[in-house]
Amino acid sequence: MSTPREDGFWMPAEWAAHSRCWMAWPCREELWGDRLEAARQAYADVAKAIARFEPVTMIARPELTASVSLLCGSGIAVLPMPQDDSWTRDTGPSFLLGSDGARAGVDWRFNGWGDVYEDYAQDRQMARRVLEHLGLPRYDAPMVMEGGALHVDGEGTCLVCDTSVLDPKRNPGMSREEAEAVLCAHLGVETVIWLPDGLVDDETSGHIDNLACFARPGTVLALSTEDQADENYAALQRNLEVLRAARDAKGRELEILPLPLPRRRPRDDGRRLTLSYANFYLANGGVVMPAFDDPADKVAYKAVAAAFPDREVVQIEASDLLHGGGGIHCITQQEPSPAA
Repeated sequence: MSTPREDGFWMPAEWAAHSRCWMAWPCREELWGDRLEAARQAYADVAKAIARFEPVTMIARPELTASVSLLCGSGIAVLPMPQDDSWTRDTGPSFLLGSDGARAGVDWRFNGWGDVYEDYAQDRQMARRVLEHLGLPRYDAPMVMEGGALHVDGEGTCLVCDTSVLDPKRNPGMSREEAEAVLCAHLGVETVIWLPDGLVDDETSGHIDNLACFARPGTVLALSTEDQADENYAALQRNLEVLRAARDAKGRELEILPLPLPRRRPRDDGRRLTLSYANFYLANGGVVMPAFDDPADKVAYKAVAAAFPDREVVQIEASDLLHGGGGIHCITQQEPSPAA
């Protein structure tokens, strides 16, 4: 079978024009516990914020569609579909574009973030079902991966993190060179920049969407802290060193725009919540980013607004999302416009 690159496809940057945003309704009671209703309200708030800029489709279990419509309102399309959980960034397709305006999607292998969670038989089918619903070709990638583990600039460069992609519970025995070959063949990229470290207690083992993202070709927003007592300080410094030394597919040095690290906040079990201002969604003409009732909220807002001066920035309290394990970027998946 041919690869996307062989067929002329590539993954566009997230700032390219979108046809819609895909989300999935929170339904996993054993994950959310007594926070489920708060999580559903947070998802609805994110969906309605994004719907100001582009269409949103919410996947939901058939028996929940009526209640989803009631909470989200008529502006959000609801698509009945079997599901286990609500992280379309990781279980939905990574959408691709072709030079003739054609579209397709990559279906990564999914194993519950390295077997952190089990019973995800339905979500392993989500990418395929979405692509079938849209009538788009599907490329089955020979690698365990989640969409939150990658960022692309649309000009041949991809950002990933070692600890996630090369996790032995995801891809045992896979070398960096082998992983790069799969990424280049399926995303249409030429250069892969590997950050060495994820955040402390991140259940994804280091998704890049909690660490850094492209703001435009040649420019990266990166999480950082000057607090040497913070348990993430050394890891974030190592990541910054790699970014400073890196060159993208066009041979450019990267301009690095710092994003503050929120203060430590514990989960119910005492582990650190994975709070990150890098975990935002780029919509058509807008940015929907998190707030955490943190002193750094305003600093982060100004940094994101400066990075995207032509977009309206909307900041939403996102703490209720993080208790489920992810942020705004984790619960969304952009579908590019054929004309992107």
